[in-house]
Amino acid sequence: MGILSGNPKDNPLHYGEIYDIWQFSMVAKGCISTYSALKIHAGDKDLKKHLDQCIDQAKLEAEECDEILKENGIAPPPSPPARPEARWEDIPAGARFADNEIAPMVAADGAAGLVACSQIMGKSIREDVGALFAKYHATKTANGLKILRISKEKGWLVPPPLQIKRPEAVEV
Repeated sequence: MGILSGNPKDNPLHYGEIYDIWQFSMVAKGCISTYSALKIHAGDKDLKKHLDQCIDQAKLEAEECDEILKENGIAPPPSPPARPEARWEDIPAGARFADNEIAPMVAADGAAGLVACSQIMGKSIREDVGALFAKYHATKTANGLKILRISKEKGWLVPPPLQIKRPEAVEV
């Protein structure tokens, strides 16, 4: 048999995998808190629904990463305290994030998550770890498409300069 063959879960994690899984869990727990706060600020029902899906995904990611850490004798990162209940109406208008501000924040966060997942997949030597982050990558891709569609439908998307008229090809 070759090196590190057999059931991947029986193989040790390397230090990079440990750090990446621990860090990913910590970020996911931060996302739960952040998305919960942004949901209070959000007024649009589609945006709130998307934030709920992002919260559920972050909870799953934290739970699965923490399980791998515990199985390998590593203490997972702590969770921030749960946010207190609040109502949209309780936030003064000048202090409230607008829906058209929340959507790009969530989109940018998802894009950063895609990069993190790709890096972790590339560094992993345990197949189960690589596969787990490939699953997260696929979910983040789908969530990115959802927030893009919502942003387009609601008129929140601010595109970069668009090439409306292409220059004519010059024969050389």
